[in-house]
Amino acid sequence: MRTPVTIRFLSVLPRSGWVALALFAAITLVLLPVLHVYVPHDNPLHVSNYVITLGGKIMCYAIVAVAMDLIWGYAGILSLGHGVFFALGGYAFGMYLMRQIGTDGSYHSTLPDFMVFLDWKALPWYWTGSDSFLWTLFLVLAVPALLAALFGFFAFRSRIRGVYFSIITQALTYAAMLFFFRNETGFGGNNGFTDFRRILGYDITSPEMRAVLFALSALMLMLTLLLGRWMMTSKFGRVLTAIRDAESRVMFMGYNPLHYKLFIWTLSAMLCAVAGALYVPQVGIINPSEMSTANSIEIAIWTAVGGRATLIGPVIGAVLVNLSKSYFTVAFPEYWLFFLGALFVMVTLWMPEGVVGLWKRIRNRGRA
Repeated sequence: MRTPVTIRFLSVLPRSGWVALALFAAITLVLLPVLHVYVPHDNPLHVSNYVITLGGKIMCYAIVAVAMDLIWGYAGILSLGHGVFFALGGYAFGMYLMRQIGTDGSYHSTLPDFMVFLDWKALPWYWTGSDSFLWTLFLVLAVPALLAALFGFFAFRSRIRGVYFSIITQALTYAAMLFFFRNETGFGGNNGFTDFRRILGYDITSPEMRAVLFALSALMLMLTLLLGRWMMTSKFGRVLTAIRDAESRVMFMGYNPLHYKLFIWTLSAMLCAVAGALYVPQVGIINPSEMSTANSIEIAIWTAVGGRATLIGPVIGAVLVNLSKSYFTVAFPEYWLFFLGALFVMVTLWMPEGVVGLWKRIRNRGRA
């Protein structure tokens, strides 16, 4: 007799996990948005724009870290190019935001300001439908998924893995960055997209819209964690970890690793793209620097610091690293990259299982 779907869903997390998730939801979906929107600025309980924006941005990073964990921690595929999927989602949504400016730009034209400056006479064909919110949501998912599926199919079919796969993904990201830097591609060149005004007709800088974007980021993070947990506790997840540990044995048992690896790779890319689409309206800009190789390496660092193959570990890693980054870029602007590198080295040498692994060892010693 098959277990009902509701029972299987509730068994994804232990009771303590559901309690923690409910507490997180209450804080991010209710408490913080209410304190931001309805509490006066001069009240000590007011949550500022800076806190809401920083929190939303870090939660977007956490989604990307979980997406990285799905392919690296559970499938053993280290990608150093996930920044390209994050940026593609951001650019797809950025096109919609640029169209929403309308004639309020500097040149009062229906074309984006950078196109007027470069003497464009009409929108390129690939901007068609970019003023539609639903079409934009489709592009956010479809474009990164198509790129990931094509790239992954040929890479996995050729049995490319390990450091060679990592290098190829890094080359893919670098090539995409060079492409988007060019003015004639129609994506704003070096400056990218900025000066956003509205989403669905609502002011993008209003407290209400900031609170909505913050809550959507939190909701997407929770859904990503639940999806990852459900998948990794299912038969699919067990086969995926078996491919990570002994791919040849899995093939001998009759499974085709290509299908499993390609699915999780494409899903991971789509999650990164959604995170990018949520990230752009909160920070107010998207440019080719989001595709830099350093950004993709940072994603791997978040996952390693928190702990691979744990799901919650990458979230912790993304929060810790980015909060530290926010502090060090202000306190030590010339040396923060050295702090980041030292953190990664220390984790690799003394905490190979990340923060979560360290906590588990401490807890086990306490019980002993």
